[in-house]
Amino acid sequence: MKETDWRFRVAHREAWIGLGLALFNFIWWFAFAYGLGNRPVEEYTYIFGLPDWFFYSCIVGFLVMAVLVAVVVKFFFVDVPFDEEQGESR
Repeated sequence: MKETDWRFRVAHREAWIGLGLALFNFIWWFAFAYGLGNRPVEEYTYIFGLPDWFFYSCIVGFLVMAVLVAVVVKFFFVDVPFDEEQGESR
């Protein structure tokens, strides 16, 4: 049986990391949007003119995700060459 190319293992690991980040983003958004937004409008507090649930779920969530993605790409993702390895025939 032919051994799997190492680049596929790297791609699968990075795909799982990407799915984890997407799941974290959804949980963050859902928790703040429905956790804080599930009140009567009269009880809302506002930050920069935006309801607090929107500010934390959409504005802060975007900033947190941008930083997380940058950190993950910098420290966990690997450059993978796309050209075929020498010695392999087409």
